[in-house]
Amino acid sequence: MKRQADGRCIFIETIIIVIVICMLTAVLFLKKAASQKGAARSMLTVAHRGASGYAPENTIASYDKAIEMKADFIEIDLQVSKDGRLMVIHDDSVERTTNGKGNVRDLTFNELRKLDAGSWFHGSFAGQKIPTFDEVLDRYSEKCGLLIELKSPALYPGIEQKVYDVLASRGLIENRQTNVIVQSFDTNSMKRFHEIAPTIPIGVLVKFTPKGISNTQLEEFKTYANYVNPNRRLVTKKLIARIHEHDMKIIPYTIRDRKTAKAFMLLDLDGITTDFPDYIKAQKA
Repeated sequence: MKRQADGRCIFIETIIIVIVICMLTAVLFLKKAASQKGAARSMLTVAHRGASGYAPENTIASYDKAIEMKADFIEIDLQVSKDGRLMVIHDDSVERTTNGKGNVRDLTFNELRKLDAGSWFHGSFAGQKIPTFDEVLDRYSEKCGLLIELKSPALYPGIEQKVYDVLASRGLIENRQTNVIVQSFDTNSMKRFHEIAPTIPIGVLVKFTPKGISNTQLEEFKTYANYVNPNRRLVTKKLIARIHEHDMKIIPYTIRDRKTAKAFMLLDLDGITTDFPDYIKAQKA
């Protein structure tokens, strides 16, 4: 009888242990699922050149639309005029997005401001101007985060210091409540900016290449960067995990359709750069 009783006790204990293990597994699973949902909710929406799917890129109209759509960050492309003014325009040349001709660096501030930067997109935007960096900072720095991209910095020696000086003059270097990230495809430029402003988060933009991004590259990036922001075609779950393992974040570019936006919202990304901020916001809702 004693053996039977002992056997029953062992059996009951085994059942209890199995139940406890199952309960713990369920709790861990639910926590993981909740954290993933939380990550999706906190994923940053970065308006690429503003809400450039709805208004001419890098214009006040485009940035105003991004704010209207409650983007977390606006992306700002910088070039430098002939007389040293920081101008918000993507291309080295003015020809694609204005009614003018020539390179930004060969035109003065006054010449650039005379150009129409809106009609190419739609007649209703006629008269939109190429903004200055100062204008964009004054208008938006208290409304949203700023993802500042240095375009072709090799064409503009000293642009890193110039950008730093403008940010510092507005207290945007010391004020950690302000969300500012500086990024570029030019890694040498980003190393220089990190040396000048070590407290400002740095992003490294990475173009698509069939080879992808190696761990050796990630080890190099992490010495000065906080973000690795790749072309969307490079994004895989493994790449996301490797970037996070290297203590960096990832904000891929550029999402332009709802299907891709929906798919990317299921990934463990830190943000998404998009021409259509409402595509991401709609998925979050």
